[in-house]
Amino acid sequence: MDIGYTVSGFVVGLIVGLTGVGGGSLMTPILVVVFGIKPAIAVGTDLLYAAITKSGGVFVHHRQQTIQWKVVGLLALGSVPTALVTIAVLKSLTAKGINYENVMTTTLGVALILTSLVLLFKNQLLQIGRHEKLAAVKAMHRQLQTPMTIAAGAVLGALVTLSSVGAGALGAAVLLFLYPRYHAVNIVGTDIAHAVPLTAVAGLGHAHLGTVDYSLLVSLLLGSLPGIMIGSRFSVRLPDRLVRNLLASMLLLIGLRFAL
Repeated sequence: MDIGYTVSGFVVGLIVGLTGVGGGSLMTPILVVVFGIKPAIAVGTDLLYAAITKSGGVFVHHRQQTIQWKVVGLLALGSVPTALVTIAVLKSLTAKGINYENVMTTTLGVALILTSLVLLFKNQLLQIGRHEKLAAVKAMHRQLQTPMTIAAGAVLGALVTLSSVGAGALGAAVLLFLYPRYHAVNIVGTDIAHAVPLTAVAGLGHAHLGTVDYSLLVSLLLGSLPGIMIGSRFSVRLPDRLVRNLLASMLLLIGLRFAL
């Protein structure tokens, strides 16, 4: 067991519990950049790590009644099938001997940049969603909320399966825009609850492809499980603005490194 992996797991788990974001956005780049792990292994391992880690957060948020289960179901209706299709495509590429790691690193970079922008402009997204004078937005909330939630889940399914990034910050952005009346803690709880089935399906798919390092997974979990439990308990009382801005700045720099 590498103590560095365990410490990294604890820090990332704490941030996930506090803000609902930062899991794949932080862990996958840490594994690739800091520890030199191959992107495919980093993504696959991180997906299973996220599924198990966030399960602890779901337990806490469920007890606090901060999860909107109907919305979780709508997101999963789009994300889980898309994750399965993406895994099937990756398996086909592997069978043909095509190396898809460049696609994964580019996707990772783009996902990190999008995540950083979402975090930086979170308040503006919330204001747009709540602007009652915008007729188009108001109509979308009333008539297209359900299909757009499913469609957003489908996009997240592909993105998360390819990069392990997006289930947190991008998922939270979708909820902020489509469900602007939800309290922040409901956004966090619902986002974490949806991330569990998505990352579990995608992670098991990567396990089938052979891109999961189980010893690494155990080391990460030893730190992340207590981290997310602690973070989730404090999420109802701790403002996340400073953490969010610092995280966004770091993700933007890392994303540019991967994408360019």
